[in-house]
Parts: sequence; structure tokens; C-alpha cells
Amino acid sequence: MTVETYQASCHCGAIRYEVDLDLSAGTSRCNCSMCNKLRKWGAIVKPDAFRLLGGGPEDTGTYQFGTFSGTYHFCKHCAVHAYGTGELEVLGGKYYSINIACLDVDHAVLAAAPVQYMDGLNNDWFNVPKITSHM
Repeated sequence: MTVETYQASCHCGAIRYEVDLDLSAGTSRCNCSMCNKLRKWGAIVKPDAFRLLGGGPEDTGTYQFGTFSGTYHFCKHCAVHAYGTGELEVLGGKYYSINIACLDVDHAVLAAAPVQYMDGLNNDWFNVPKITSHM
């Protein structure tokens, strides 16, 4: 396990954060209606691994859907979905969902990160959907 501290931001830099993350532990892609539209690529971390450095209420919009167990935080200026927050028992309580694409890191590092595919479309989160090539 290699936990590193990564810097992250939206496109315009209004939302900035740092996160302690082990990319080799895996990332995820989901086919639920929201993740499908965003082509979201994420990783879950505990609250103590996330530090918001910039992006107050004047910069950040929020969106919830479905069970309202998670909140997407996006930049009001450039519209990038930077991270999410929520609380789910199956994830160990409170969490942050990091948008891997927002990490300010070399693409080779991202390419080496394993991806777990989840079937959120059918509420079957711990199984791989039949088709993943579009994710």
C-alpha cells in the first residue's frame, strides 16, 4: 500500500483540494445514470484524507439524485464535477468520492491505476456490468 498526497482541481482552478490516496488500491467506474453521463472515474476516501484548499459557496454548486445519499460538488465557473460527499454504511460511513480526472498528476500514473467496474444502473454495485468498453 502506497498512500500519496495528490493535488487536484477543477479546470479553472476555483475548486482545489488535496487527497491522500493509494491509486494502486483501485479506482472505479460506474454505469448509473449520473456516472454514465459524466463518464465519472472515481475513488473513495475517508474524510480525514481529503482537504479542501479552495472553492467556497460562491464557486461550488451541488447536485443530488436518487437516494440522496451522495452529493456531487461542481464548479459554478467551469462546470467540472470535482468531488462528491456522502455517507453510506456499505462504504464505512462518511466518505469523499474523488474525481480521478481532477488529479494533477502525470497520465502514466493514471494509466497504471486499476479500475473496478460497477453496475449501478441495475443497483448491483458489487458486480461488473455486461458491457464496460464505453465506460
